[in-house]
Amino acid sequence: MAKTELYLFREQKSKTIPFLQWIEDLPPKVQTKCALRLDPLAEIGHELRRPEADFLRNGIYELRASYQGVNYRMLIFSQDRLSLWSLMV
Repeated sequence: MAKTELYLFREQKSKTIPFLQWIEDLPPKVQTKCALRLDPLAEIGHELRRPEADFLRNGIYELRASYQGVNYRMLIFSQDRLSLWSLMV
């Protein structure tokens, strides 16, 4: 299967990227754990399942990471199940 392209959601007016703002505010170890969830998503896309990801509803999935008992969730959706995923928080 071809690699999936990942895109980050950007606010239209402010041009800010909420995902980057969110992840930069996390402790370094949590940043690493969250970033490690992106590699499998890029490799296998919508086939990624628990515990790394889960389908919520209406085309929205979540990437899951945890550290010291705290759960971190990154919401993702696909415009084309095979090629394009957008990350938001």
